[in-house]
Amino acid sequence: MRLPLSESVSSRLGSLEVLHEIDSTSEYLKRTRTQNNANSIRVCAAERQSSGRGRRGRRWVSPYGANLYLSLAVQLGKAALRSGGLSLAAAIAVLRALQDCEIRGVGVKWPNDIFYQGRKIAGILLDLSGESSGPFYVVLGIGINLKMPESAAREIDQPWADISQTGVKVDRNHLAGTILEALVQAIDTFGEKGLEAFIPEWNQFDMLSGRAVELHYDEEPMITGIARGIDASGALLIEENGVTRHFNAGEVSVRVA
Repeated sequence: MRLPLSESVSSRLGSLEVLHEIDSTSEYLKRTRTQNNANSIRVCAAERQSSGRGRRGRRWVSPYGANLYLSLAVQLGKAALRSGGLSLAAAIAVLRALQDCEIRGVGVKWPNDIFYQGRKIAGILLDLSGESSGPFYVVLGIGINLKMPESAAREIDQPWADISQTGVKVDRNHLAGTILEALVQAIDTFGEKGLEAFIPEWNQFDMLSGRAVELHYDEEPMITGIARGIDASGALLIEENGVTRHFNAGEVSVRVA
């Protein structure tokens, strides 16, 4: 896989592995964790994932050679993660990359899903490990639907879209390189400025804001209200009976009512 990366990003890559088949690109990076320097980035991509994961333990359908399955691992200090919201910043990075590839009509759904015309086209999963005092080992897994085979599509249990439906032809290697560039830039910006630097774009592309939503939270009864964007830490704001409540990602599931 030859990726169109800038020299500044290429110099940061500690490793770039492209595998034929793996259980999960993110799990692979966690299993093979090494003691890299703080600026070193490890990347793994695969043609197929046998156990791709989404949020809340859901399966990410990953047929061979059809889509983009890519994970990035980096070490970050406690200060960089204190503000919260790294997964939201990563979602904005993926959205930027899709736009750079001339894909329009995309938006973000809290906390880190990318939608095209109301259907999910990409997802992000963040895994965090380390001691409470830091540093932390962060693995960002990215799944983007490029051209989903009909046989695999039958296994998806929610409205979905792929890039082929946008009418834009995108080379997979070019897309992977564009996403890596955007992710590295977003991680660096997040480390310096926190989520605040991404909130204006989030507000612009937030597909939930102002809409009636249903929120499922742990074992609590379903909550219904109006989505009111996010706060400075990336928590979802829900107005319920005139009272605004804050919800962190965790085990929260939200959908348009």
